Amino acid sequence: MPRPTDDVHAFEARATDAELDDLRTRLAAARLPETETVDRTASGRRRWDQGVPLADLVDVVHHWRTAYDWRAFEARLDAIGQFRTTVDGLGIHFLHRRSPRADAVPLVLTHGWPGSVAEFAHIVEELADPGDDDAPAFHVVVPSLPGFGYSDKPTATGWGIERIAAAWVELTGRLGYDRFLAHGGDWGGSVTTVLGGRFPEHVLGVHTLLAEAPPGLTTDGLTEDERRWAQETRDFRRHRTAYAKQQATRPQTVGYALVDSPVGLLAWILDKFAEWSDTEDSPFERIPVDRVLDDVTLYWLTRTGASAARIYHESHASLDPDLRVDVPAAVTMYPGGIEKTPRPWAEQRYRRIVRWNAPDTGGHFPSLEVPAAFVADLRDGLAAVLAARH
Repeated sequence: MPRPTDDVHAFEARATDAELDDLRTRLAAARLPETETVDRTASGRRRWDQGVPLADLVDVVHHWRTAYDWRAFEARLDAIGQFRTTVDGLGIHFLHRRSPRADAVPLVLTHGWPGSVAEFAHIVEELADPGDDDAPAFHVVVPSLPGFGYSDKPTATGWGIERIAAAWVELTGRLGYDRFLAHGGDWGGSVTTVLGGRFPEHVLGVHTLLAEAPPGLTTDGLTEDERRWAQETRDFRRHRTAYAKQQATRPQTVGYALVDSPVGLLAWILDKFAEWSDTEDSPFERIPVDRVLDDVTLYWLTRTGASAARIYHESHASLDPDLRVDVPAAVTMYPGGIEKTPRPWAEQRYRRIVRWNAPDTGGHFPSLEVPAAFVADLRDGLAAVLAARH
């Protein structure tokens, strides 16, 4: 294993009191629209037909302004260990928790949008030091995507998923990890796929929540459930991706609102937590409000609403249709996920699927919605990946 380099520097996240005071002032002075014009008797998902309901947003804004504790989240990040390094001319922020276990394996967790390292901060310690000798342990690395969190904002085009994957290989090498496991969902799933396909000499195997199939496959031979998955995914792409098209074509335009208005940023992100979580109504049925606010506040304080949106401009529909992943792969399709790929389709790209799991609960944010089940599934999937290499 290569030795760590001196190009990695410790980092601490510290918002100033003035920045936090400014946030509270803006929240108190927010100008809100009138109530949505949905049926007043509507319940469940129907309440969200026009987006985030006014009453729900008012409640979250009040909590954000009067009760939320950003300093607690800063302390959590510091307790894990935060670092920065410059890769390919861009400063990259990451969390790194080295396991005390001698048999631990390096693991890179890559978040997506509208996520951040906040998706994983509460489970890093459990993955690194499970307290059970029978459970696998990992040296956990959680990078912030370019333009997200405390990573630098690219000043030119070119930072798509291929370049990000190459940067992750360079980053892990600097930590002394020549070979590692990789996990991701959403954009993190795309990056993980590129890692497994382009860098098999470094990637031991992958665990993904987004098994992107090659284009042009037919539903012939699929089961009824698999056909339903394919239709649901097709419907999502046709009717529920206005946010992605906006960020892919005009990220700068929407970015002004996301960087200038904390309420606008909250609504833009909360809408996705609501729509993509496996819940009957509010995302807070499963995700604590402070977990969502950790994520939103990180976007706010780092002013990354526009720069994070640009990953869509760089990478939307950009995964190489000919890319194949030959390292062992574990795939988990949560029922509330927005893109669910039938296994026969996934097998056309991921050639060695060693574990396939379709849990009963969980959505697009399983590490936040069902953290215990997510950790157990991740461990089982990666254990199968490692076993397949022997």
